[in-house]
Amino acid sequence: MLTFELSKTAPKLLNNRFSVLHTPRHYYILIYIVLFINSAFLYAQDLPNKNDVNIPVNTEVEGDTTTVNLTPVLTERVTIATDTVKNDSIKKKQEFLTGVVDYYGEDYVFMDQVNQKIYMYNKAYIVYGDMRIDAGLIVLDYNTNEVFAKGIDSAGAYTQRPVFVQAQNKVEPDSIKFNTKTEKAIIYNSRTEQNGFNVLAEVTKKENDSVIYLRNVRFTTSTNLEDPEYYFYTRKAKFVPKKKIVTGLTNMYIANVPTPLGLPFAYFPLTEDRTSGFIIPSIGDTNERGFFFQNGGYYFAINDYVDLAVLGDYYTNGSFGLRGEAGYALRYKFRGNLNIRYENLINSERGFDDFSQSTIYNIRWNHNQDTKANPSSRFAASVNLGSSQYFRQSINQTNNASGLVNTLSSSVSYSKTFETEPQVNISTAATHTQNTNTQEINMSLPNVNASVSRIFPFAPKTGVKKGALHNINFQYDVTAENRIQTTDSLFFKPEMFEGAELGAQHSIPVSTNFKLFKYLSASATTSLRETWVGNTTNRFYDEATDAVVIDTLKGFDRYFTYNFSTSIGTTIYGQFNLGDDKKIQKLRHVMRPSVSYNINPAFDQYYEELQVPTADPDVAAEVVEFSRFENTLYGAPGKVYSSNVGLSLSNTLEAKVRDKDTTATEAKKIVLLNNLNFTTAYNLAGDSLPWSPLRFTGSIPVIEKLDVNFNGSLDPYALDNSNNRIDEFNINNGGSLFRLTNANVSINYSFSSKDLEKKQDGDETSRLDDETFANGGRPDDLFGNSQDIGKGNLFKDDDKDKSNVDQAWYNFTIPWDLRLAYTITYGNQQRQNEISSQSLMFSTNVELAPRWKVGASSGYDFTNKGVTLTQLRFQRDLESWQMSFNWTPIGAQNTAWYFFVGIKSSVLSDIKYDKRREPDRNL
Repeated sequence: MLTFELSKTAPKLLNNRFSVLHTPRHYYILIYIVLFINSAFLYAQDLPNKNDVNIPVNTEVEGDTTTVNLTPVLTERVTIATDTVKNDSIKKKQEFLTGVVDYYGEDYVFMDQVNQKIYMYNKAYIVYGDMRIDAGLIVLDYNTNEVFAKGIDSAGAYTQRPVFVQAQNKVEPDSIKFNTKTEKAIIYNSRTEQNGFNVLAEVTKKENDSVIYLRNVRFTTSTNLEDPEYYFYTRKAKFVPKKKIVTGLTNMYIANVPTPLGLPFAYFPLTEDRTSGFIIPSIGDTNERGFFFQNGGYYFAINDYVDLAVLGDYYTNGSFGLRGEAGYALRYKFRGNLNIRYENLINSERGFDDFSQSTIYNIRWNHNQDTKANPSSRFAASVNLGSSQYFRQSINQTNNASGLVNTLSSSVSYSKTFETEPQVNISTAATHTQNTNTQEINMSLPNVNASVSRIFPFAPKTGVKKGALHNINFQYDVTAENRIQTTDSLFFKPEMFEGAELGAQHSIPVSTNFKLFKYLSASATTSLRETWVGNTTNRFYDEATDAVVIDTLKGFDRYFTYNFSTSIGTTIYGQFNLGDDKKIQKLRHVMRPSVSYNINPAFDQYYEELQVPTADPDVAAEVVEFSRFENTLYGAPGKVYSSNVGLSLSNTLEAKVRDKDTTATEAKKIVLLNNLNFTTAYNLAGDSLPWSPLRFTGSIPVIEKLDVNFNGSLDPYALDNSNNRIDEFNINNGGSLFRLTNANVSINYSFSSKDLEKKQDGDETSRLDDETFANGGRPDDLFGNSQDIGKGNLFKDDDKDKSNVDQAWYNFTIPWDLRLAYTITYGNQQRQNEISSQSLMFSTNVELAPRWKVGASSGYDFTNKGVTLTQLRFQRDLESWQMSFNWTPIGAQNTAWYFFVGIKSSVLSDIKYDKRREPDRNL
């Protein structure tokens, strides 16, 4: 056994292409190793010395009487040769082995000098540069320029198959033979991976670095190479590394059984980079629109930073849809995506009474700037706008949760910070909100905000600010906005800009804070505000029409307002020691009471009076008071003087309990009551009903991930017989101290089998990747799970490696999850004493068996006494395939089902079968 610098660390082996056969240089290594070691045993002829001209020659031949003298001839020939041939005319070849060579055989390394071969046996390998060969037996035949590597066949088991690795390329055949002179190779039973394909060929012949021929080839995405559940079989194939595989007649086999599915030839692109190409559509039929071609189109790989997919749908009744989906990214700068969808929907047939035609669209754009790109400026976009009925009428999605979303919102913003003293911040944005039920749209196009950071004019240059004078500060804020209110039918039309309102507000808040009597914190604030508007209104009485006419006046106008407020508060701690031997050792009650006072003057100077004649002879005219700033962007200033005293109290209750862990040295802290807040106010300037209702909010943590949230209002005043509030306390009217006028209780709970296991750190799925969340809905599946047409994944596959899954009939670690949401609303403003809404929603997913998953989302409306929208989900993991069924049996117009079976791998994602029933849009 001979060992040179045995490597302790094997190089990383990665599956890739047949590019291992691109160059024969690594096989020359094996030949030159032998030549280098055995150079002492080889013979060579030196060139004659140029000084030895006369060479003695034996010219006599025994048994021949004739003697011939050849000396002159030889002398002449040698003289000519020495005159014309130089000793250094043949340059020495550069040594090929310029690096360290490691080779090894655990049992032996045998050198056969007679047959000029070297044998390395049992766990043999050779390493040179980035090349490594591992095999049971490696034979170097430098007489025939061949290298042969194979495994070991022992007791009927073939082990230590050859493994050839160069850089990131890897091939695992049964045996390999390579000729270093002709640069050709024969590989038997090779196994390799190419862009998600596992390629198994009985015989592989390498002609050169760019052409390889294969015979009896199987292509599959299955990870079980010994017994794949499916594969494509072809007798002949041509393989061009990193470019393509072209085959002859190809058949699909399932469980080693040939199927009638086949092609006369097949083409598999193997480029590592993204390439442009056609996207094969899905084919099916519907009852309403006939046969269809769906999600077909073309993918444009524009460059490394931008790509684009243009997709389309066509139905035989004339309906069609178009979509453009683009993604872009620049590392450390930004990333985003843009989706534009348009559908022209035709129902029934032309000439029938139920014929209808409509167009719907949706535009979605998300742009995120990397925080490292520019710390002083930021651009962001989150756009979701379009037809109000898009997610309810679209024929190219089954997304129940998005259909339940009632609001679409958008925002495109840019902000810039100027690091001056004081700091200046400027931001501009365009916003959009859309109610899908009322089809009302509110847009701010654009709005601009600018602010100057706080300035402390009386603060000392060094040291801590103390007292009211040092803490006096002010800042400047300006907000300008162009607001547009329109409807879905007028969106993107010139009419939407006719009612635009333009305005700006400048405000300068001046405030200070200080301590009183060591334990009280006090603050005082006054705010000065200047409001600018672009339009005002005027009212006058028109005798011709006998009505008050409101006229819009174009032009700049302004008004100035101010107010004053002050507050004082403190924090009170109450602690109760119950004993260290008790289960509850300590209780702590934290109270934060505060009292505030606010003054809002009456700005009567901005109001006018209008005399309107009446038909009553006793009343000459009716006085109508109005302000020219009514119906403007920010409304009219207040005309009622108010002087309010506000009261608030915040409570938190905590406890220290004995830890169940006997090794714990400290007690465990838990929260019993979280932020129980009470607020009310008293109007000193009011002539009746001065007390405002007492509002309360709070949260009670029950167990981990389960909080009971509640809020409500308590009214101290009584009602008359007409259920109107009167200026009399309810307790004086024979009732309780307060009347509960409204209340709401909500409970959200999420629990899963992972909560019973040890917590492990892991990556969480980004919410932006969720289709429903991107459309403005919940990120979970409480109202159903979204599913793209042509894709069968209904559940997130958390366990990528299924090799360790327990295949027993019963598995006590069955993965499951459960989400519950309960809400109840009570109303009693006018003695109705009713539950206005009450519902319970739930969603659950259970893995019944290692490869079976089921899920359900549903709920019950106790007020309307009915089951809410229900979705049932089933999925079967077929190893390389998947099967799924999504059914919505209950849900008004959303009842539908969708069936899918197809190959998981994205390389063969077009090999699938799907069938669905669309929701009945006529309901």
